[in-house]
Amino acid sequence: MFNRKKITLNFWNKIDKFIKENNLIKEKGNIIIALSGGPDSMALLHYFLKKRKKIKLIACHLNHSIRGKKADKDADFVRKYCQKENIKLVEKKIDVPSIAKKNNQNIEHIARKKRYEFLINTAIKEKSKLICTAHHLDDNVETILLNLLRGTNIKGLKGIPIKRKISNSISIIRPMLSVTKKEIFDYLKANEIKYRLDHTNEDEKYTRNWIRKKLLPMIEKKQPKFKEHLLNISKYSHFQTRIGN
Repeated sequence: MFNRKKITLNFWNKIDKFIKENNLIKEKGNIIIALSGGPDSMALLHYFLKKRKKIKLIACHLNHSIRGKKADKDADFVRKYCQKENIKLVEKKIDVPSIAKKNNQNIEHIARKKRYEFLINTAIKEKSKLICTAHHLDDNVETILLNLLRGTNIKGLKGIPIKRKISNSISIIRPMLSVTKKEIFDYLKANEIKYRLDHTNEDEKYTRNWIRKKLLPMIEKKQPKFKEHLLNISKYSHFQTRIGN
């Protein structure tokens, strides 16, 4: 039976516990929320709306112009949602494919670089100490595997940082590293939250997508607890780094 209340409370409790354990958020001030309109960021925004009502939210949406009219529809979706929920929205549109071509660089790399530049600049203007992104547990597993494939040291085995200080006053936090993609979709369904899907996340020419769609399922057929084992390695790597080994 699909228990909406139980799913919602479990989701909130997992994130609350993770935030407390890692000392990520104080109840006052404002937070920059990276909002693409996809399932992960919509779940993150909804959590803050319903569970952390004392915090002022500032949503940030960057249209990379990679997906043409679909990207414009994403921006329109985000705009309407923020208007409906009375959330301040800061948005920007840039032509990432043109920038990548001009500089002879990878589109993914440029998109990521420009996204974080936009988030940081917004945080400075809004005098916000925290930028919150919607990376989740499965993203972390994929990142560790990606680092292994490319060749890495112990730092790469740590995966996605839970909290990363980018200046004396600004940090990037990722409270949803405590929940899985399945838990996110269950939460969205339980709360009837609409979202947009990015078809480029299905394109296996991108290594991360290939890892998610092909490599991980193949490994998990042989070792169902593979994700758990990989995350244990990540936790151990964090510990080793802290003690200076």
